[in-house]
Amino acid sequence: MTLNLSNIRAPRGANRRHKRIGRGIGSGHGKTSTRGSKGAHARGNIRPGFEGGQTPLYRRLPKRKGLSRTSMPIGRFRKEYAIVNVALLEQFEAGAEVTPALLKEKGIVKQLGAGLRVLGDGELSKALTVSAHHFTKTAQSKIAAAGGTAQVIA
Repeated sequence: MTLNLSNIRAPRGANRRHKRIGRGIGSGHGKTSTRGSKGAHARGNIRPGFEGGQTPLYRRLPKRKGLSRTSMPIGRFRKEYAIVNVALLEQFEAGAEVTPALLKEKGIVKQLGAGLRVLGDGELSKALTVSAHHFTKTAQSKIAAAGGTAQVIA
């Protein structure tokens, strides 16, 4: 038998009838309607967060007022820097002054965020004056080796 749209079926056991609760004793789910006998669960009046008499989670945790670096997860107050590798600075002509504003204008950096961070990945063959908020040691040494200067913006 070939399989086509006219004889395709769901696998055995895939389609089950829903439980008809509270429809008489003959249904198998009548009388107590699968809730057991007596108690708060049977009567349906348990408030959200109730843990059976155990001290609930919201009372076990200490109260916090406002935000602080210690109360929040790691990274909540982290500074996000725009990142540029030394290899990307190769496209500027020798003697150029590279600033965060120039990098944003050229489209190399989309957003500056907390500032510009220059990383040392790649090679630099031209002498450039690079101004940034942070330099890695390898980036500083590569810029200096090419005859340029790395100026830290405060």
